[in-house]
Amino acid sequence: MSNIEQFLPQKPGPSLVVQLGILAVMTSAAIGMGWLSGSYLKSESTPVEQAEAEAPKAHGAKEVAAEHGPASEAAGTLVQLPAITANLAAPDTMWIRLEVSLVLDAPQSVDLAERVHQDLLAFVRTLRIHQVQGASAFRHLKTDLDERAAIRSDGHVKEVLIRTLLFE
Repeated sequence: MSNIEQFLPQKPGPSLVVQLGILAVMTSAAIGMGWLSGSYLKSESTPVEQAEAEAPKAHGAKEVAAEHGPASEAAGTLVQLPAITANLAAPDTMWIRLEVSLVLDAPQSVDLAERVHQDLLAFVRTLRIHQVQGASAFRHLKTDLDERAAIRSDGHVKEVLIRTLLFE
C-alpha cells in the first residue's frame, strides 16, 4: 500500500500570492458595496427629514380644513364598536371576543353603527371553530364581516377593521 501512495501525484494548491490577491479583491468589493449601500440609504433618509420639517405646515392645513366644515375634510370616518363577546356555535363552550372598527364613507348616525354591531354579533354566534382556524379562514372571516356590514349599512361601511380577536 505504501507503493500506491508514493505514485499518486500531490496536487499543489494555489500560491500565497493568488490567495492574497483574491482576499484583497473580495475585501475591496465588500467595502465598495457597503459604501454604495450607505450612500443610498442616506439619500433615502432626506425625504423623511423634509417630511418632518413640513409636518407643522400640514398640521396648520388640517386646522384650516376643520374650520371650513366636514365637506372639506378627507372622506372616511372611523367608528369604534363596542366589543362583541359571544359563544361560538360549535363547540358551544368556546367563547369569542371581537373588537372592530368601521370605516364609513361619511359621518352617519349612531343608529347605523348599532345596527351593524347587532348584525355582526348575530353572525359571530353562528361561527364554528373550523371557520376561523388559520390565515385563510381569518381572511374569509374578515371578508364576511365586510360584506355583512356593507349590506346592513346600505353601502356606507367601506371596511371593517378587526382590532382584537380572542378565543377562550
